[in-house]
Amino acid sequence: MSYLVPTRDDHLFSAGPKRILCLDGGGIRGIFSLGVLERIEALLRERHGGDPGFRLCYYFDLIAGTSTGSIIAAALAVGMSVAEIKNLYQRLGSQVFQKSWFRQGLTQARYDKAALEANLREVFGAASFDQDLTLGDPRIRTGLLVVTKRLDTGSVWPLGNNPADRYFKLRPGSSTIANSEYPLWQVVRASSAAPTFFDPEDIVIQATADGRTTSGLFVDGGVSPYNNPSLQAFLYATLSGHGLKWAKGVDKLQLVSVGTGRPQPGADSSGLPVDVALKSLKGLMDDCGTLVETMMQLISASPTAVKIDRVIGDLSADLLGVEPQLSYLRYDVKLTQEALLPLIPDLGDQELEQLCKMDNPAMMNLLLQLGQAVGATSVQAAHFPASFDLTD
Repeated sequence: MSYLVPTRDDHLFSAGPKRILCLDGGGIRGIFSLGVLERIEALLRERHGGDPGFRLCYYFDLIAGTSTGSIIAAALAVGMSVAEIKNLYQRLGSQVFQKSWFRQGLTQARYDKAALEANLREVFGAASFDQDLTLGDPRIRTGLLVVTKRLDTGSVWPLGNNPADRYFKLRPGSSTIANSEYPLWQVVRASSAAPTFFDPEDIVIQATADGRTTSGLFVDGGVSPYNNPSLQAFLYATLSGHGLKWAKGVDKLQLVSVGTGRPQPGADSSGLPVDVALKSLKGLMDDCGTLVETMMQLISASPTAVKIDRVIGDLSADLLGVEPQLSYLRYDVKLTQEALLPLIPDLGDQELEQLCKMDNPAMMNLLLQLGQAVGATSVQAAHFPASFDLTD
Protein backbone atom coordinates (compact mmCIF):
# COMPACT_ATOMS: atom_id res chain seq x y z
CA MET A 1 0.00 0.00 0.00
CA SER A 2 1.62 3.25 -1.17
CA TYR A 3 -0.70 5.66 0.62
CA LEU A 4 -1.80 6.57 4.12
CA VAL A 5 -5.44 5.88 5.02
CA PRO A 6 -6.91 9.28 5.97
CA THR A 7 -9.19 9.90 8.93
CA ARG A 8 -12.37 11.95 8.65
CA ASP A 9 -10.57 15.08 9.81
CA ASP A 10 -7.66 14.42 7.44
CA HIS A 11 -10.18 14.36 4.61
CA LEU A 12 -11.96 17.51 5.72
CA PHE A 13 -9.17 19.75 6.98
CA SER A 14 -5.81 18.72 5.52
CA ALA A 15 -4.15 20.71 2.76
CA GLY A 16 -3.98 19.58 -0.85
CA PRO A 17 -6.43 18.82 -3.66
CA LYS A 18 -9.92 17.65 -2.67
CA ARG A 19 -12.21 15.03 -4.20
CA ILE A 20 -16.02 14.84 -3.94
CA LEU A 21 -18.30 11.97 -4.92
CA CYS A 22 -22.03 12.70 -5.44
CA LEU A 23 -24.81 10.13 -5.82
CA ASP A 24 -28.31 10.85 -7.17
CA GLY A 25 -31.67 9.68 -5.89
CA GLY A 26 -33.75 7.21 -7.90
CA GLY A 27 -35.10 4.41 -5.72
CA ILE A 28 -34.15 0.89 -6.75
CA ARG A 29 -32.26 2.40 -9.71
CA GLY A 30 -29.49 3.16 -7.23
CA ILE A 31 -28.06 -0.22 -8.22
CA PHE A 32 -27.26 1.37 -11.61
CA SER A 33 -24.98 3.76 -9.71
CA LEU A 34 -23.28 0.78 -8.09
CA GLY A 35 -22.49 -0.63 -11.53
CA VAL A 36 -20.69 2.63 -12.39
CA LEU A 37 -19.02 2.80 -8.96
CA GLU A 38 -17.73 -0.73 -9.45
CA ARG A 39 -15.64 0.54 -12.37
CA ILE A 40 -14.50 3.67 -10.49
CA GLU A 41 -13.46 1.60 -7.46
CA ALA A 42 -11.53 -0.88 -9.63
CA LEU A 43 -9.76 1.90 -11.52
CA LEU A 44 -8.74 3.76 -8.37
CA ARG A 45 -7.72 0.55 -6.60
CA GLU A 46 -5.38 -0.29 -9.48
CA ARG A 47 -4.06 3.28 -9.45
CA HIS A 48 -3.16 2.88 -5.78
CA GLY A 49 -1.33 -0.44 -5.93
CA GLY A 50 -4.09 -3.01 -6.32
CA ASP A 51 -4.72 -3.47 -2.59
CA PRO A 52 -7.93 -5.56 -2.18
CA GLY A 53 -8.67 -3.54 0.96
CA PHE A 54 -8.83 -0.24 -0.95
CA ARG A 55 -12.07 1.64 -0.35
CA LEU A 56 -13.60 4.68 -2.03
CA CYS A 57 -13.78 6.37 1.39
CA TYR A 58 -9.97 6.51 1.34
CA TYR A 59 -9.96 8.47 -1.93
CA PHE A 60 -12.94 10.81 -1.68
CA ASP A 61 -12.82 13.59 0.91
CA LEU A 62 -16.59 14.12 0.81
CA ILE A 63 -19.30 11.69 -0.29
CA ALA A 64 -22.74 13.21 -0.81
CA GLY A 65 -26.03 11.48 -1.51
CA THR A 66 -29.73 12.12 -1.91
CA SER A 67 -32.41 9.51 -1.24
CA THR A 68 -31.17 6.13 -2.48
CA GLY A 69 -27.85 7.89 -3.09
CA SER A 70 -27.67 8.67 0.62
CA ILE A 71 -27.80 4.95 1.43
CA ILE A 72 -24.85 4.30 -0.90
CA ALA A 73 -22.99 7.41 0.30
CA ALA A 74 -23.30 6.48 3.97
CA ALA A 75 -22.32 2.86 3.30
CA LEU A 76 -19.23 3.96 1.38
CA ALA A 77 -18.36 6.49 4.08
CA VAL A 78 -18.28 3.83 6.82
CA GLY A 79 -15.88 1.73 4.75
CA MET A 80 -18.04 -0.70 2.80
CA SER A 81 -16.87 -1.88 -0.61
CA VAL A 82 -19.07 -1.59 -3.68
CA ALA A 83 -19.50 -5.38 -3.70
CA GLU A 84 -20.81 -5.28 -0.12
CA ILE A 85 -23.27 -2.52 -0.99
CA LYS A 86 -24.50 -4.49 -4.00
CA ASN A 87 -25.39 -7.31 -1.62
CA LEU A 88 -27.19 -4.80 0.60
CA TYR A 89 -29.23 -3.55 -2.35
CA GLN A 90 -30.26 -7.06 -3.34
CA ARG A 91 -31.58 -7.50 0.19
CA LEU A 92 -33.29 -4.11 0.22
CA GLY A 93 -34.97 -4.82 -3.10
CA SER A 94 -36.47 -8.12 -1.95
CA GLN A 95 -37.51 -6.95 1.52
CA VAL A 96 -38.47 -3.29 1.18
CA PHE A 97 -40.48 -3.10 -2.05
CA GLN A 98 -43.18 -5.57 -1.08
CA LYS A 99 -46.41 -4.52 -2.77
CA SER A 100 -49.68 -4.70 -0.87
CA TRP A 101 -53.25 -4.40 -2.11
CA PHE A 102 -53.98 -2.21 0.94
CA ARG A 103 -51.20 0.24 0.08
CA GLN A 104 -51.73 2.17 -3.15
CA GLY A 105 -50.04 5.46 -2.23
CA LEU A 106 -53.34 7.35 -2.01
CA THR A 107 -54.31 7.28 1.68
CA GLN A 108 -51.09 5.76 2.97
CA ALA A 109 -47.57 5.13 1.72
CA ARG A 110 -47.12 2.33 -0.81
CA TYR A 111 -44.50 0.57 1.30
CA ASP A 112 -44.11 -0.09 4.99
CA LYS A 113 -41.08 1.79 6.30
CA ALA A 114 -40.33 -0.98 8.84
CA ALA A 115 -38.26 -3.13 6.47
CA LEU A 116 -36.19 -0.16 5.28
CA GLU A 117 -35.65 1.05 8.83
CA ALA A 118 -34.62 -2.43 10.03
CA ASN A 119 -32.03 -2.77 7.26
CA LEU A 120 -30.61 0.71 7.86
CA ARG A 121 -30.40 0.04 11.60
CA GLU A 122 -28.54 -3.18 10.88
CA VAL A 123 -25.99 -1.55 8.57
CA PHE A 124 -25.40 1.61 10.60
CA GLY A 125 -26.29 0.37 14.07
CA ALA A 126 -25.33 -2.08 16.78
CA ALA A 127 -25.42 -5.11 14.47
CA SER A 128 -22.33 -3.78 12.65
CA PHE A 129 -20.89 -1.50 15.36
CA ASP A 130 -20.98 -1.64 19.15
CA GLN A 131 -23.74 0.99 19.12
CA ASP A 132 -25.75 3.03 16.64
CA LEU A 133 -23.57 5.41 14.68
CA THR A 134 -24.37 9.09 14.96
CA LEU A 135 -23.57 11.64 12.29
CA GLY A 136 -20.62 12.82 14.36
CA ASP A 137 -19.08 9.38 14.94
CA PRO A 138 -15.42 9.34 13.78
CA ARG A 139 -15.99 5.80 12.49
CA ILE A 140 -17.57 7.53 9.52
CA ARG A 141 -14.25 7.52 7.76
CA THR A 142 -14.62 10.46 5.40
CA GLY A 143 -16.76 13.54 4.90
CA LEU A 144 -20.44 12.68 4.47
CA LEU A 145 -23.32 14.87 3.30
CA VAL A 146 -26.93 13.68 3.21
CA VAL A 147 -29.55 15.90 1.53
CA THR A 148 -32.97 15.93 3.22
CA LYS A 149 -36.06 18.14 3.02
CA ARG A 150 -37.83 19.30 6.16
CA LEU A 151 -41.47 19.21 5.18
CA ASP A 152 -42.92 21.19 8.08
CA THR A 153 -40.75 24.24 7.31
CA GLY A 154 -40.23 23.71 3.57
CA SER A 155 -36.44 24.03 3.92
CA VAL A 156 -33.63 21.92 2.50
CA TRP A 157 -31.47 20.37 5.23
CA PRO A 158 -28.00 19.29 4.07
CA LEU A 159 -26.86 17.18 7.05
CA GLY A 160 -23.13 16.51 7.22
CA ASN A 161 -20.39 15.31 9.56
CA ASN A 162 -18.25 18.44 9.22
CA PRO A 163 -17.19 19.59 12.74
CA ALA A 164 -16.74 23.17 11.46
CA ASP A 165 -20.39 23.48 10.46
CA ARG A 166 -22.49 25.80 12.63
CA TYR A 167 -25.02 23.21 13.82
CA PHE A 168 -22.65 20.24 14.16
CA LYS A 169 -21.96 20.79 17.88
CA LEU A 170 -24.18 21.75 20.82
CA ARG A 171 -24.30 25.54 21.08
CA PRO A 172 -24.13 27.14 24.54
CA GLY A 173 -27.55 28.05 25.88
CA SER A 174 -29.40 26.31 23.05
CA SER A 175 -31.88 23.46 23.39
CA THR A 176 -31.35 22.50 19.76
CA ILE A 177 -29.85 19.03 19.42
CA ALA A 178 -26.50 19.05 17.65
CA ASN A 179 -26.52 17.52 14.17
CA SER A 180 -23.62 15.34 15.27
CA GLU A 181 -26.03 13.52 17.63
CA TYR A 182 -28.52 12.49 14.94
CA PRO A 183 -28.52 8.69 14.37
CA LEU A 184 -26.99 7.99 10.97
CA TRP A 185 -29.64 5.40 10.07
CA GLN A 186 -32.37 7.97 10.76
CA VAL A 187 -30.74 10.70 8.67
CA VAL A 188 -30.48 8.26 5.75
CA ARG A 189 -34.08 7.08 6.30
CA ALA A 190 -35.24 10.71 6.22
CA SER A 191 -33.46 11.35 2.93
CA SER A 192 -35.04 8.18 1.49
CA ALA A 193 -38.63 8.98 2.54
CA ALA A 194 -39.97 9.51 -0.97
CA PRO A 195 -43.52 10.91 -0.88
CA THR A 196 -46.18 8.26 -1.62
CA PHE A 197 -43.51 5.53 -1.34
CA PHE A 198 -42.62 5.85 2.37
CA ASP A 199 -43.93 7.77 5.36
CA PRO A 200 -41.96 10.87 6.42
CA GLU A 201 -39.36 10.54 9.19
CA ASP A 202 -39.69 12.36 12.51
CA ILE A 203 -36.33 13.47 13.91
CA VAL A 204 -36.12 15.07 17.35
CA ILE A 205 -34.34 18.37 16.79
CA GLN A 206 -34.88 20.10 20.13
CA ALA A 207 -35.02 18.96 23.77
CA THR A 208 -35.53 21.20 26.79
CA ALA A 209 -34.35 20.60 30.36
CA ASP A 210 -37.90 19.77 31.47
CA GLY A 211 -38.16 16.91 28.98
CA ARG A 212 -40.16 18.54 26.21
CA THR A 213 -39.08 17.74 22.66
CA THR A 214 -39.70 19.16 19.20
CA SER A 215 -39.48 17.07 16.07
CA GLY A 216 -38.95 17.96 12.44
CA LEU A 217 -40.84 16.10 9.71
CA PHE A 218 -38.39 15.05 6.99
CA VAL A 219 -38.93 13.66 3.51
CA ASP A 220 -36.83 12.60 0.56
CA GLY A 221 -34.14 15.09 -0.43
CA GLY A 222 -35.15 14.40 -4.03
CA VAL A 223 -38.13 16.77 -3.68
CA SER A 224 -35.65 19.60 -3.18
CA PRO A 225 -33.60 21.04 -6.08
CA TYR A 226 -30.82 18.59 -5.17
CA ASN A 227 -31.86 15.10 -6.25
CA ASN A 228 -28.48 15.39 -7.96
CA PRO A 229 -26.54 16.68 -4.92
CA SER A 230 -23.55 17.98 -6.91
CA LEU A 231 -24.31 21.69 -6.59
CA GLN A 232 -25.22 21.35 -2.90
CA ALA A 233 -21.98 19.45 -2.23
CA PHE A 234 -19.94 22.10 -4.06
CA LEU A 235 -21.55 24.82 -1.94
CA TYR A 236 -21.07 22.80 1.25
CA ALA A 237 -17.37 22.35 0.51
CA THR A 238 -16.57 25.91 -0.56
CA LEU A 239 -18.91 28.44 1.08
CA SER A 240 -17.57 30.18 4.17
CA GLY A 241 -20.75 29.51 6.14
CA HIS A 242 -20.12 25.76 6.25
CA GLY A 243 -16.59 26.20 7.52
CA LEU A 244 -14.62 23.98 5.12
CA LYS A 245 -13.74 26.67 2.57
CA TRP A 246 -11.93 24.29 0.25
CA ALA A 247 -9.87 25.95 -2.46
CA LYS A 248 -11.40 26.12 -5.93
CA GLY A 249 -9.73 25.38 -9.26
CA VAL A 250 -9.36 22.57 -11.79
CA ASP A 251 -6.25 21.20 -10.06
CA LYS A 252 -7.60 21.76 -6.54
CA LEU A 253 -11.14 20.37 -6.56
CA GLN A 254 -12.67 17.46 -8.45
CA LEU A 255 -16.31 16.39 -8.23
CA VAL A 256 -17.52 13.03 -9.56
CA SER A 257 -21.29 12.74 -10.01
CA VAL A 258 -23.11 9.45 -10.65
CA GLY A 259 -26.75 9.29 -11.73
CA THR A 260 -29.38 6.56 -11.63
CA GLY A 261 -30.54 6.76 -15.24
CA ARG A 262 -32.79 9.50 -16.65
CA PRO A 263 -36.29 8.41 -17.68
CA GLN A 264 -37.78 10.59 -20.38
CA PRO A 265 -41.14 12.27 -19.71
CA GLY A 266 -44.13 10.51 -21.21
CA ALA A 267 -46.56 12.24 -23.53
CA ASP A 268 -49.64 10.90 -21.74
CA SER A 269 -51.00 13.39 -19.21
CA SER A 270 -54.32 11.64 -18.64
CA GLY A 271 -55.36 9.88 -15.47
CA LEU A 272 -56.54 10.66 -11.98
CA PRO A 273 -55.77 14.09 -10.53
CA VAL A 274 -53.22 12.50 -8.21
CA ASP A 275 -51.47 10.98 -11.24
CA VAL A 276 -51.33 14.36 -12.95
CA ALA A 277 -49.97 15.93 -9.76
CA LEU A 278 -47.27 13.29 -9.44
CA LYS A 279 -46.29 13.68 -13.10
CA SER A 280 -46.08 17.45 -12.58
CA LEU A 281 -43.87 16.94 -9.52
CA LYS A 282 -41.65 14.59 -11.51
CA GLY A 283 -41.43 17.19 -14.28
CA LEU A 284 -40.34 19.80 -11.74
CA MET A 285 -37.69 17.41 -10.37
CA ASP A 286 -36.43 16.81 -13.91
CA ASP A 287 -36.21 20.57 -14.44
CA CYS A 288 -34.20 20.91 -11.21
CA GLY A 289 -31.86 18.18 -12.41
CA THR A 290 -31.30 20.01 -15.69
CA LEU A 291 -30.64 23.25 -13.81
CA VAL A 292 -28.08 21.57 -11.54
CA GLU A 293 -26.33 20.07 -14.56
CA THR A 294 -26.38 23.45 -16.32
CA MET A 295 -24.84 25.20 -13.33
CA MET A 296 -22.17 22.53 -12.82
CA GLN A 297 -21.08 22.70 -16.44
CA LEU A 298 -21.10 26.51 -16.36
CA ILE A 299 -18.54 26.64 -13.54
CA SER A 300 -16.33 23.66 -14.36
CA ALA A 301 -13.94 22.02 -16.76
CA SER A 302 -15.72 18.79 -17.70
CA PRO A 303 -14.53 16.11 -20.14
CA THR A 304 -17.94 14.42 -19.75
CA ALA A 305 -20.07 17.51 -20.48
CA VAL A 306 -23.39 16.72 -22.16
CA LYS A 307 -25.59 18.80 -24.42
CA ILE A 308 -28.12 20.59 -22.21
CA ASP A 309 -30.43 21.31 -25.13
CA ARG A 310 -30.23 22.08 -28.84
CA VAL A 311 -29.86 25.82 -28.26
CA ILE A 312 -27.10 26.17 -25.65
CA GLY A 313 -25.26 22.90 -26.30
CA ASP A 314 -22.77 21.68 -23.68
CA LEU A 315 -21.78 25.20 -22.49
CA SER A 316 -18.10 24.58 -23.27
CA ALA A 317 -17.91 28.12 -24.69
CA ASP A 318 -19.84 29.73 -21.82
CA LEU A 319 -17.76 29.44 -18.67
CA LEU A 320 -19.22 31.45 -15.79
CA GLY A 321 -16.21 33.46 -14.63
CA VAL A 322 -12.61 33.75 -15.71
CA GLU A 323 -11.40 30.31 -14.63
CA PRO A 324 -13.18 26.99 -13.97
CA GLN A 325 -14.04 26.49 -10.30
CA LEU A 326 -13.47 22.73 -10.38
CA SER A 327 -13.05 19.61 -12.46
CA TYR A 328 -16.43 17.92 -12.95
CA LEU A 329 -17.28 14.39 -14.08
CA ARG A 330 -20.84 13.19 -14.63
CA TYR A 331 -21.74 9.56 -15.41
CA ASP A 332 -25.35 8.81 -16.32
CA VAL A 333 -27.49 7.59 -19.21
CA LYS A 334 -30.85 8.46 -20.75
CA LEU A 335 -33.35 5.64 -20.35
CA THR A 336 -34.44 5.62 -23.98
CA GLN A 337 -34.31 2.98 -26.68
CA GLU A 338 -31.84 5.07 -28.69
CA ALA A 339 -29.40 5.42 -25.79
CA LEU A 340 -29.73 1.90 -24.39
CA LEU A 341 -29.75 -0.37 -27.44
CA PRO A 342 -25.95 -0.09 -27.93
CA LEU A 343 -25.53 -1.13 -24.29
CA ILE A 344 -28.38 -3.65 -23.92
CA PRO A 345 -29.27 -5.18 -27.31
CA ASP A 346 -32.84 -6.41 -27.85
CA LEU A 347 -34.31 -4.22 -25.11
CA GLY A 348 -38.08 -4.17 -25.57
CA ASP A 349 -40.45 -1.25 -24.96
CA GLN A 350 -42.17 -2.99 -22.05
CA GLU A 351 -38.84 -3.84 -20.45
CA LEU A 352 -37.72 -0.23 -20.85
CA GLU A 353 -40.88 0.98 -19.14
CA GLN A 354 -40.18 -1.28 -16.16
CA LEU A 355 -36.53 -0.23 -16.11
CA CYS A 356 -37.58 3.38 -15.51
CA LYS A 357 -39.55 2.58 -12.36
CA MET A 358 -38.04 3.35 -8.96
CA ASP A 359 -39.64 0.39 -7.17
CA ASN A 360 -39.36 -2.70 -9.36
CA PRO A 361 -36.84 -5.16 -7.83
CA ALA A 362 -37.25 -7.46 -10.83
CA MET A 363 -35.19 -4.94 -12.84
CA MET A 364 -32.21 -4.87 -10.46
CA ASN A 365 -30.01 -7.27 -12.41
CA LEU A 366 -30.67 -5.42 -15.66
CA LEU A 367 -30.03 -2.06 -13.99
CA LEU A 368 -26.74 -3.34 -12.58
CA GLN A 369 -25.78 -4.64 -16.02
CA LEU A 370 -26.58 -1.24 -17.49
CA GLY A 371 -24.49 0.56 -14.86
CA GLN A 372 -21.57 -1.76 -15.51
CA ALA A 373 -21.85 -1.10 -19.26
CA VAL A 374 -21.91 2.68 -18.72
CA GLY A 375 -18.94 2.37 -16.37
CA ALA A 376 -16.97 0.34 -18.91
CA THR A 377 -17.65 2.74 -21.78
CA SER A 378 -17.65 6.10 -19.98
CA VAL A 379 -15.29 5.99 -16.98
CA GLN A 380 -11.74 6.55 -18.20
CA ALA A 381 -8.47 6.54 -16.29
CA ALA A 382 -7.61 9.92 -17.81
CA HIS A 383 -10.61 11.43 -16.00
CA PHE A 384 -8.72 11.00 -12.70
CA PRO A 385 -5.47 12.99 -12.92
CA ALA A 386 -2.45 11.79 -10.95
CA SER A 387 -2.45 15.12 -9.13
CA PHE A 388 -5.48 13.88 -7.16
CA ASP A 389 -3.91 10.53 -6.17
CA LEU A 390 -3.48 9.64 -2.50
CA THR A 391 0.05 10.00 -1.19
CA ASP A 392 2.01 8.53 1.72
